[in-house]
Amino acid sequence: MRNATILIVCGRHGSDAELSVIVERARGLGAHLAFLVVGLAPLYPLYAYGATPYSPAVVSDEWQEMFQSERAKLETRAQEIEDLLKRENVSGDVSTVCREPALIPDAVARRALLCDMAIVTGDLRGETEAFRQAVHAVLFEAPVGLLLNGDQATSLLQPDNVLVAWNTSRPAASAVHSCLPLLKKAHTVTIACFDPDMREYTDGENPGSDVAKWLTHHGCAVTVQQYPSGGKEIGACIQERARETGADLVVMGAYGHSRLREAVFGGTTQTMFAQADCPVFMAH
Repeated sequence: MRNATILIVCGRHGSDAELSVIVERARGLGAHLAFLVVGLAPLYPLYAYGATPYSPAVVSDEWQEMFQSERAKLETRAQEIEDLLKRENVSGDVSTVCREPALIPDAVARRALLCDMAIVTGDLRGETEAFRQAVHAVLFEAPVGLLLNGDQATSLLQPDNVLVAWNTSRPAASAVHSCLPLLKKAHTVTIACFDPDMREYTDGENPGSDVAKWLTHHGCAVTVQQYPSGGKEIGACIQERARETGADLVVMGAYGHSRLREAVFGGTTQTMFAQADCPVFMAH
């Protein structure tokens, strides 16, 4: 990822210490960090939508004060990040967005269009809706991969041991393609197939061998493992295998099933979103 442009989506509640790992790694790689500080604006008053044509909407002073207060807090955090970049002599830019939840994806996706990857930091988890909207914006509206929990990873952008949770789906293939620069730097890449379907037109008789062959052509040191889930949820199995293999990064496809199905019934993607211990690189 040398000379890459990396989008960092964060909230206003974070600290410089939490960003220090990202900034330190970026300096070593000559990367440019594009920070987007996200905050939730107070919901626009419903009565303002009922204004007659060509007449101004009447918005209470209280709402305007709440909005300006949130913007001021975001600007303060943005200035702190700019000061951090100057102190660490790292190339970067900082912008803010203060919008209602439904309008956040457009701002995040637009900023991600000309980046090489995106990181959503852990401090944004405190604002659940902003976190969800930012994650979905990268996965569904931007052409880059998403890294979660990267601000806790000591091997950020230079992983040593990578676990690829593989199946023959487009999201999994997209994740591997997007993460290829990191996979080529890793010393070990483990292709993990969970409960593989060995029929001809699904995972094949030797699951994981196809992607392993492709990665080997790129110079990756690859091993293939097939794991039975034993009835456990696949997301939990991925985390267990990551701990067993000492993986410092998990690569996987996101939303192999629809967002609605995962929201109602749960799924691997939701499980990996919820955990905050294992760095995970996703794409859809």
